[in-house]
Amino acid sequence: MKAQRTDKKIVKRNAAITKQAILESAVRLFVKHGYDGVGVREIAAEVGVTAMMVNHYFGSKERLFAEVVENAYARKGILTTKLLAGSANSVNFRSELIKALIEQTTPEGKMLDGFLLLLKSAANNAAADILRKKILEHFEAPLSKALTGANTKERTALLLAIIAGLQMFRQVINNEALAIANLRTLSRLLEPIFESLINSG
Repeated sequence: MKAQRTDKKIVKRNAAITKQAILESAVRLFVKHGYDGVGVREIAAEVGVTAMMVNHYFGSKERLFAEVVENAYARKGILTTKLLAGSANSVNFRSELIKALIEQTTPEGKMLDGFLLLLKSAANNAAADILRKKILEHFEAPLSKALTGANTKERTALLLAIIAGLQMFRQVINNEALAIANLRTLSRLLEPIFESLINSG
């Protein structure tokens, strides 16, 4: 009986390790190639398991992608949990958000997994639907709730669009003006834009 219990623990542990390995493989490949550029077989092959095994743990490629996005957005990145827990109308919120945005979008810096998943997978309707729901859950809803005044949903969406746009121009397109601009200059220019959207109404 004792040996059987030990065997079950080993099996359970190996299952958890296998599932985690599949998830890590999926993150690497989805971030690199996007939703349409990766199949379940490629994800499975990297781990050394079968596509059937991937579907056993995650159900489908779509559900696997959803878990990858969930994990990436749960880490927050620029809009941290601590930042969202504060008062969006405070000067500190604006300055911390702008600082985080600039520091994490440097041309030489590592692009965030959440941004790469959005960039490379949004063209697929199923992936876009997952991304939209996760962005709403992790960023739009809490930020909109933190704002006061009218049109909070629209203002929140504009703030997120500016964040994504700056990431695109600095890290993907490598726009020269934004790439070489220093922290002080970008902060000074972004401050009135963010102040207007956060305190509007």
